[in-house]
Amino acid sequence: MSKTTRLRIDFVSDIACPWCAIGLAGLQAALVRLGDRVQADIHLQPFELEPAMPFEGVDAGEHLMRKYGIDEAQLEANRAAIRERAAALGVTIAYRPGTRVWNTFDAHRLLHWAGLQDSERTLALQRALFHAYFADNENVADRSVLVRLAVDAGFAADDARRMLESGEYADDVRALERRYRLEGIHSVPATIVDNRYLISGGQPPEVFERTLDELARGRQATDAG
Repeated sequence: MSKTTRLRIDFVSDIACPWCAIGLAGLQAALVRLGDRVQADIHLQPFELEPAMPFEGVDAGEHLMRKYGIDEAQLEANRAAIRERAAALGVTIAYRPGTRVWNTFDAHRLLHWAGLQDSERTLALQRALFHAYFADNENVADRSVLVRLAVDAGFAADDARRMLESGEYADDVRALERRYRLEGIHSVPATIVDNRYLISGGQPPEVFERTLDELARGRQATDAG
């Protein structure tokens, strides 16, 4: 029987990033495949792609074409590729007319607060936020939406609402975002293992599985030596 290796995984992401939803699903699928070989402590870390986004959001198609200098045909090709990759992992990305880009700062505060309490429920909350954003086109800057998603993930409505209305953890989230930018993270998802190894992008499960297995074996060899 192989020995279990415990790894710390910091998953740096933004709710507004479809590749982050794909990457988290790929990471979790890889951990299922690894079984008892790896026990992961996953810490969700904040990264805002659009920190100046207004509460009411902006049209996603127009915003992305302007931001990346692409035309409508290129936008649709990119979206089709994203939908296909996501669907293979059970993630719904439903682009439609009227899809918007939303501000995610309060959502990151909510995740930070949740992560101080229960890691598994926090992962469920992260998945719910991705679904709300990409499948349902819900405004995740709306605190009533955030409270509902927190309740669905198993957190108390009154506690979530109180935290959001207080402004608590705003400085913590901003400090973490600065930290990761200073460490050279400029795109997400970024999966950092044991504060040393970086896996960039929304990788498929087999890439996460192979990399984490290699890191676990390396740790075992070091410990044995």
